[in-house]
Amino acid sequence: MKSPIKVEIDGRKFENLDQFYDAVVEAFRLPDFFGRNLDAFDDVLRGGFGHLDYDEPFELVWIESVVSRQVLGYQETARHLSKMLATCHPSNVPSIKRRLENARRGVGPTLFDEILDIIRLHRHVTLALK
Repeated sequence: MKSPIKVEIDGRKFENLDQFYDAVVEAFRLPDFFGRNLDAFDDVLRGGFGHLDYDEPFELVWIESVVSRQVLGYQETARHLSKMLATCHPSNVPSIKRRLENARRGVGPTLFDEILDIIRLHRHVTLALK
C-alpha cells in the first residue's frame, strides 16, 4: 500500500505573503512560472503542478502555523490589500477598500484565514496545523 504524500509548509521560513509563496514553491517543487497569488495557490492545491497529479490526495502539514497566523495577520492583510487597490479593476475598488478598512481595524478575515479557506475547499487535501 502506498503511503500518502506529505507536503510541508514551514511557518518559520516566511515573514510575509511574498515569502509564503517562496515556501509554497519549495514545498510543492513548483516551476518558476508559479503565479504567486492566491488563485495560483488554489490551482497548485488542485494538482498537476510540481510533483502532485491532478486531485491526488495528500496531507498538507503546516509547521508552526501559530507563527504563520501572526505573520499573515491583519498587518500583512492590509499591506496586501493596499497593493491590490493600486492595480485592481475599478469595479473592485469599493470591496477592497472595505476589506482594507476592516484589516486596519483588526476585523474580518486575514490572509491566513483566506489561505485556510482555500485549502479546505479541496477535499483531497488533509490539513494538519502543527
